Amino acid sequence: MVPRYEIRLSGSGGQGLILAGMILAEAIALYEKKFVVQSQSYGPEARGTASKTDIIISEEAIDYPKSIHLDVLLAMNQKALDLNFLDLKKGGILIVDSGLVKELPTTHLVSLPLTRIALDVTQSPQPANMVALGALAVYTKQVSLQALSKTLAGHFKKELLDMNQKALKAGARSAKRGLSENPLGNDAP
Repeated sequence: MVPRYEIRLSGSGGQGLILAGMILAEAIALYEKKFVVQSQSYGPEARGTASKTDIIISEEAIDYPKSIHLDVLLAMNQKALDLNFLDLKKGGILIVDSGLVKELPTTHLVSLPLTRIALDVTQSPQPANMVALGALAVYTKQVSLQALSKTLAGHFKKELLDMNQKALKAGARSAKRGLSENPLGNDAP
């Protein structure tokens, strides 16, 4: 089987995770020159129901477009964590929004205040998805911040582009601080 890297962004409809997954997949395909498949799933209502997007990355053609064992799980709320945690492989990276996820099944995780960072940087919770993408770039090393930033330009008008790029950079800064204080592989405090 071809080596794969699997990422799932999970949360609720309205948190922008489907868009974040599309931006992540596009950035990887266009700028990192890797093979990528992105799929999405959400409830019938637009907001409030469970939503997720899976991104599968490989150096070679992807022969099976569904996730098998996640390398990374981003959970933007408690329900998302509860529904998806068992799909994370042993030793995988779990990233949670510390302001919205309180009951943790493990201490081996990355806990960042993603929504609070978005509010602090942009005065809006909306770009928490971009804060998460910035953190993912740092923790996964599958995509550069520059590739994500270039891809954002094709998805947002000028007034929203600036806000989302600030959020992206803030997420990366927060993740870099977190890595310097507690490298992956160590239990989080």
